[in-house]
Amino acid sequence: MNPQMVMYVALGGAIGAVGRFAVMSAIGHVAHGEGLFGGFPWSTLTVNVLGAFVLGAVIEISALAWSPSPEIRAMIVVGMLGAFTTFSTFSMDLYYLLDRGALISAAVYAVGSVLLCLAAFALGLSVFRLILS
Repeated sequence: MNPQMVMYVALGGAIGAVGRFAVMSAIGHVAHGEGLFGGFPWSTLTVNVLGAFVLGAVIEISALAWSPSPEIRAMIVVGMLGAFTTFSTFSMDLYYLLDRGALISAAVYAVGSVLLCLAAFALGLSVFRLILS
């Protein structure tokens, strides 16, 4: 294992983790509510959709206009986006929605997360394909 690569991934991880904390804190303060989607994990959904968009954008930019070094690519994709997005928190949120009997919210969250992240990834690719082509 290359120590320089490890440092790049660690730096990206720190940036991504702080970014996730900031976004989740900000969303958490405005997304509390009652009703059908009260307690819905908006903050986790937000970071995962944003992360999918950024990954799509980075891939397309790298293909068309920028050739980052392996260290920079690992810093962004593995470190930053790996720490920013979170499947483990998604799983926990989904479990607790199901455990509370919030079946509609759980279904919307599970299906919505997959579809919105896929759409965000495709949008990231498409936007930067148009800009850079």
